[in-house]
Order: sequence, then C-alpha cells, then structure tokens
Amino acid sequence: MSTHAANVRRRRARAPRSRASARKRLAAIALAALAGALLVTSLPQLRHAAREITLPLRHEDVIRQQAAEKGLDPSLIAAVIYAESRFADRTSRAGARGLMQLTPQTARAIAQRTGGVAFRDADLATPQVNISYGAWYLRHLLDHYGGNEVLALAAYNAGMGNVDRWLIQSGGGSMSVDDLPFPETRAYVDKVLKARAEYRRTYPRELGL
Repeated sequence: MSTHAANVRRRRARAPRSRASARKRLAAIALAALAGALLVTSLPQLRHAAREITLPLRHEDVIRQQAAEKGLDPSLIAAVIYAESRFADRTSRAGARGLMQLTPQTARAIAQRTGGVAFRDADLATPQVNISYGAWYLRHLLDHYGGNEVLALAAYNAGMGNVDRWLIQSGGGSMSVDDLPFPETRAYVDKVLKARAEYRRTYPRELGL
C-alpha cells in the first residue's frame, strides 16, 4: 500500500473520533450553560434560604404592630427575639418560654399591669401574646433606664435588680457594654446590638423601616 493511501486511511479513521470529541465538547458546553442559567434563576431563592438560616425573621407583621404601639424600633424587637430564641418556640431551663423568652411570672405581672387581661401560661406559645408582652417589657426597661439601650438590654438578660445594683456600685453613672460585670450579659447585649444593625440592613421593607 502506498504511503498516500495509508495516510488517507488514517485520516478517515481519525475523523469519527474527532467528530465524537467535538460532540462531547458541545454537550459539555451546553450542560455548563444550562447549569449557569439554572444557578442564575435560583440565586434569589438560595439567598433567601441562606438568609433564613443565618438571620431568620418571622411574624414581622406582629413586630411592626407592637413596635408602633410601644414606640420601639422594630429591628430592636427582632434582634431581641433572635438573641433569645432565634424565632423558635422554646422553653429555657429557668422556665422562660416563647419567642422573647418570658417567664410565666413576668407575663402574669405584665398582664395585670396592662389591664388585668386573663393570662394562661400556655399563652406564651402564641407569637402575638409573647411579642406583645416582650415589647411591653422592653419599653418598660427603656423608660426605667432613661432610654439607655445597653442598660435596658442588660436588665432584660440579667434582671433589673442586678443592673440597679451595678449602677449604684458604679456611682450612678451610665455603663457601656464593657462595664457590665456578667460575661454572659456583656455577650448578650453585644449580640442584640449587632443583630439589630443586621436586621436594619437586611429587612428594611419587612420591618417597615
């Protein structure tokens, strides 16, 4: 067989393989393009899912309503709920329950001070009741401490008795987060204030900001 004929046969043998490789490359490109299109389409859903995991927000209508009624920043209410329960109905070892982690004793006192409404412990599992009472208590603490958010949040976590004692020991002046004696309370107040900033940035429309 001549050299020319052998070369022709080799080229003919390679041609099907080349065409198959080209088809594979085209298929890979098409699949990559399809995957890219699907990713772009699903990005909003992925972002929403990630946001729900890292910074959940639920019952925003109740939060907006209670913030308006109590003269509170809705992002502050959301941040307290985030720090207390991450928007889950849970009961602590101390017996605090619900989204804003109120004890039945505190809730009964709030019910009496807000008009003597009949209260059952199970009501704390209801978001409307829990957020309403929690927002009332937060407003009460802010009023008690002259609008000082650090002191109000510290009292929400550690109790008014502790905060009042710390103020007396400090000479009656204001206190920063770093001045709070309890490490847990320092971490709590810092967490709430940082979460409030994130809620304002992430959910301005949902919170009516």
